[in-house]
Amino acid sequence: MAPSTVIVPTYNERENLPTLVSSILAQGNELEVLIVDDSSPDGTGQLADELAAQSPRVQVLHRAGKLGLGTAYIAGFQWALQGSSELIFSMDGDLSHDPKYLPDFAALLNTYDVVIGSRYLNGISVVNWPLSRILLSYFANMYVRNLTGLRVQDCTSGFVGYRRQVLERMELGSFRSEGYAFLIEMKYRAQHLSFKIGELPIIFVDRSRGASKLSQFVMLEAFWLPWRLAVARIRGRAF
Repeated sequence: MAPSTVIVPTYNERENLPTLVSSILAQGNELEVLIVDDSSPDGTGQLADELAAQSPRVQVLHRAGKLGLGTAYIAGFQWALQGSSELIFSMDGDLSHDPKYLPDFAALLNTYDVVIGSRYLNGISVVNWPLSRILLSYFANMYVRNLTGLRVQDCTSGFVGYRRQVLERMELGSFRSEGYAFLIEMKYRAQHLSFKIGELPIIFVDRSRGASKLSQFVMLEAFWLPWRLAVARIRGRAF
């Protein structure tokens, strides 16, 4: 595996973080972890510092408050691009994304520029979600694909691997999405820039500890973003 950085945004993930970091590091010596913590009141940031003190392959970026998933990833990507990592991954901090897939991502990134961990490539591969949430997510992806023209099955997946040059061309400072809509915007821009996008089937397991960060604002932003991208698509623009 090429030198790689795994970016993990956190907000109140103290219960999940040690297991997640240990599992990521076990996937290969080329992997390092960047924890981007938004001043979690449960002490996640302090625990992250303790994990970093135990391993030079763990770094922590502290932010002033809860500033949103999208801005956390942008800060993480910008940090990673200052180093030598050739592959850069994004993943959730709640153990819903299994680090065991990271070597498979890296292998596919020999062929693709972007690889998405897909819950919908082989049917529906989600564990512990109620039927209502499965249907919401499944039809939300159809909604996004129809409006934006995205040619992927899982438009809202947060488990993604990028080759370095993708992020270097993204103009990261120009992103507008703050919440989960950012995940859609990243895929749209990658497709607009003609990068080769592949999908890796994964099994998504809903969190067993901690609380979901899905808010009404996040859902509304994710609803309206595809319309903005649809207009951009008609005009032949990235955004």
